[in-house]
Amino acid sequence: MVAVLRSHAADVDEQGRFPTESFAMLRRHGYLGLLVPTEYGGMGAGLEELVELAQKFAGGCLSTAMSWAMHCQQTDLIIRHATPELRARLLPRIAAGEVYLASVTTESSKGGHLLYANDSLLVANDISIDRQAPVVTGGMHADGFLITMRDRPDAAKHEVTLVYADRDDLKIEQTAEWHMMGMRGTHSVGVQITGHVTPDCVVGKRGKFREAATDSMVPVGHLAWSACWLGAARSAFAHLVRRTVSNSAKPGGPDVTSPLVQERVARIRLDLELVSAYLGKVTAEVNEIRARDGRLDLPAVQIHLNTLKLAASELTFRAADRMMQLAGLATGYGTASSIPLERTFRDLRSAALNYSNDRLWTANGMLSWADRAITLL
Repeated sequence: MVAVLRSHAADVDEQGRFPTESFAMLRRHGYLGLLVPTEYGGMGAGLEELVELAQKFAGGCLSTAMSWAMHCQQTDLIIRHATPELRARLLPRIAAGEVYLASVTTESSKGGHLLYANDSLLVANDISIDRQAPVVTGGMHADGFLITMRDRPDAAKHEVTLVYADRDDLKIEQTAEWHMMGMRGTHSVGVQITGHVTPDCVVGKRGKFREAATDSMVPVGHLAWSACWLGAARSAFAHLVRRTVSNSAKPGGPDVTSPLVQERVARIRLDLELVSAYLGKVTAEVNEIRARDGRLDLPAVQIHLNTLKLAASELTFRAADRMMQLAGLATGYGTASSIPLERTFRDLRSAALNYSNDRLWTANGMLSWADRAITLL
């Protein structure tokens, strides 16, 4: 599976196109239904399996892994917060590889702020959707969409409702291209979405999206994204270590006994070890809280989740930067290198911008006033 993702990764990046071949493989092998309970035909896996697979897939193609991880994030929302009717008709289709889910949360007037919305639903006998989003990962390739909107025209901006819409019930127009330095294969274009859905397509309580977000979307997103970033950096480092050791025996090859080289390798390893350890601890914490039906919106837990995203996004990019310096101009900076360090560097630079770290630093500062016991992980 990883070999297939890796074989298409360079072309996906160069062409700036969605990784259709890789997603076809994920569909055929049931990985769209990783989290879907077995009673609906899915694999019935949990967050530990998601984190493990996200790392492996990202080692092949980070764009594919991130798009798939966000699909799993949306699947978790359906599993935990959809109506019984929606679960019954949608989860078997996800498990069968028929439905790739995309998330529609951005708006031009608010950027990526998750818990506010301006465009509003119109509710009569059915629910009318008229929604513009500047960035939707896999937006023109998805089979279904989870869309945040203001609950009604006179609702406050924080009264957000999440609805599911099948592609067949929508008119979708691309409104913006995706021309980015990295993560080019996510094809996160702008879209205009219009259509109608039935009332049982509301996911969670109307106007209470915050509850579903803190229980599902935020924790699963931070875990899965962090795993993807770690997997990409770890794979690049493994390739670099093997190549460096192999070439050290050749005339003019790198001196692996050099204290400078050893220190640079050790610093890269430190960053990856720290992210891996914190990812494991936060995954265990979320699993434990879910197992006892506890609350994930407590200040200390939110701090831990935000800290994971901050640490993973910054430390994996720092590791990639150090790898490039260690590898040198041709191997590290070159686009034709056998090690995709240049692509990994560009892709990981997006991590701090993908739901901006600036928001999370501010949030953790505010949350720290509420967690006066300083509950460390």
